Amino acid sequence: MQNFRNYYQILEISKDATMEEIKQSYRRLARQLHPDVNPGNKDAEEQFKDINEAYDILSDLEKRSQYDKFIRYWKPKGIAAKVGMKIPDFKNWDNRNNRKNNPRRPPREEDDLDVSEFADFNRFVDQLLGRRKEVRTVSSSAPPGPAEPNPYRPSGTRKKTYTAPPREQKRDIEARLTVPLERAYEGGAERIRLEDGRSIEVNMPAGMVSGQRIRLRNQGIAGGDLFLKITVAEHPFYKLQRNDIFCELPVTPTEAVLGGDVEVPTLDGWVKMKLPPGVVSGKVLRLANKGYPDGRGERGDQLVEIEVVFPASLTDEEKELYDKLRQIEKFKPRRDLPV
Repeated sequence: MQNFRNYYQILEISKDATMEEIKQSYRRLARQLHPDVNPGNKDAEEQFKDINEAYDILSDLEKRSQYDKFIRYWKPKGIAAKVGMKIPDFKNWDNRNNRKNNPRRPPREEDDLDVSEFADFNRFVDQLLGRRKEVRTVSSSAPPGPAEPNPYRPSGTRKKTYTAPPREQKRDIEARLTVPLERAYEGGAERIRLEDGRSIEVNMPAGMVSGQRIRLRNQGIAGGDLFLKITVAEHPFYKLQRNDIFCELPVTPTEAVLGGDVEVPTLDGWVKMKLPPGVVSGKVLRLANKGYPDGRGERGDQLVEIEVVFPASLTDEEKELYDKLRQIEKFKPRRDLPV
């Protein structure tokens, strides 16, 4: 068949592949063939379009079923080996007529669909994906009235034909993407669902910031570009201050008095920070180069504000130790009050 495409070969999967195997293979190929990874490579661009078309059909159970049934009738010279040959109307194969005695029997003639006009495989795909509209044409010799279902009527009968709608103009589109702070910092593969129903996987850069626009070539309408506007979601612990990251770190009274090493969470994981003895709430300590990337290969700092917190309850042993400490401590904070 002219322009025939084997979607299973295109996605490098078997005909009995599961939906998860289809998704995994599509994601792998999409990463390899994405235009951003292969700038200026026309072959990769065409293959990228093919795997998207294949995924659109094979990831939809109904479309995949129609595709599988349709290609059973494929021959090297086209589907219609003879003029007027019929193949089943697959949409209604399972729903029309009760075939208890012979469930494999082809549908009756009134269930058949004349597909002789589908000698070009693209016409079948366009109809399956809803990219063409059906119109009726009537020969001048045909009398007015309803069309007959009989495929053997003489010339001049009413028949179905398909015509392509006007080609959509190339147009850029914009979409918004909100990502967690950790994801914005690391970057990586991100699956995005667009308003037109498409789902694409994009390799996002590291160090994204709110308000940033990322251009994806050929992902817009009819080959236009897609612009992603990034919003970094607020984090419950970290606060971005330009390229510095601010956080509040709770410490115990003992840690505050004695000082020493304490662990602090950062975007790179937990790290040790040295507390000076006698640190008080509100004191800000700095972790160099643990902030956010500035886009020029440098990073800001992480600013850690100390918050001394006290336990809501004590064990008997803790109470005893605190009582001994009160008896021996020399520090008198109210001794020099100006009253």
